[in-house]
Amino acid sequence: MTSDNPHPPDTPRRWDEGTPVPLYVITGGEGSSAKTFDLVTLIATRSAPEPSMQPEQAAILSMCAYPLSVAEVSAYLSLPFSVVTVLLSQLVDDERVEAIAPVPVAAFPDRGLLEAVIHGLRRL
Repeated sequence: MTSDNPHPPDTPRRWDEGTPVPLYVITGGEGSSAKTFDLVTLIATRSAPEPSMQPEQAAILSMCAYPLSVAEVSAYLSLPFSVVTVLLSQLVDDERVEAIAPVPVAAFPDRGLLEAVIHGLRRL
């Protein structure tokens, strides 16, 4: 008596994750045209998602009604940072999102200026 079942009845079946979508399919095969984004670059939506859009890009447009950082978008979508930057580059090119660069760290004042202020304060 032969059975078509490859697993005997007493053997537990392994979890079947299905066929995951390769990341290059999500990005459309693009990789080198991605703009440079920092992890803290804020992304804000400029238009509503359309039914014909990729699900990942539509999700970005939906979740960025309030500005989110690229790191947050990557975490919420469970996609690598590099894939998210390609998707965001496409959305920026289509003027669907706005990328707000992080505020640069203020430059430290000159050491001589700090010493002069300290010297002036000590003379008081």
